[in-house]
Amino acid sequence: MVATELIFENALTDLPPAEIIALFSCLVFELKSDAEVKLTESLEEGRTKIMAVAERLLELQTNCSLDVNPREYRRNINFGLVEVVYEWARGTPFADICQLTDVPEGSVVRTIVRLDETAKELRNAARIIGDTRLFTKMEEASHLIKRDIVFASSLYYDK
Repeated sequence: MVATELIFENALTDLPPAEIIALFSCLVFELKSDAEVKLTESLEEGRTKIMAVAERLLELQTNCSLDVNPREYRRNINFGLVEVVYEWARGTPFADICQLTDVPEGSVVRTIVRLDETAKELRNAARIIGDTRLFTKMEEASHLIKRDIVFASSLYYDK
């Protein structure tokens, strides 16, 4: 629901593709990280927008008597890999982005792969609602993160 609201409100559309995809990692990343996240001013503003939308949706769900655990709801929005994904989208080598977090490399890879799927879904949503700007940015964001070792063929299974 948060992603849908962000799309309809054009909350992140003015940002560059690398920042948009990095911020959307908060909806995909599921692990806990104790590493200190360092965000640019623009990413911090994006985080504030996302949290405002999430809090508004939480309040709406609560007012409609839906069974929502506020603590669990807030925990599902996790900004722990925003910096990592942002640096990856900017072309930073994998070994270097792994130094930015305490999250295992496999979880970083899994999050980035899921983000590529998310970018495709956002691109399709943008196409359906006629938002060509967001469509183009999501296409570029997918291109930025779909590279190198993260998307290399696995030795263990076929995709």
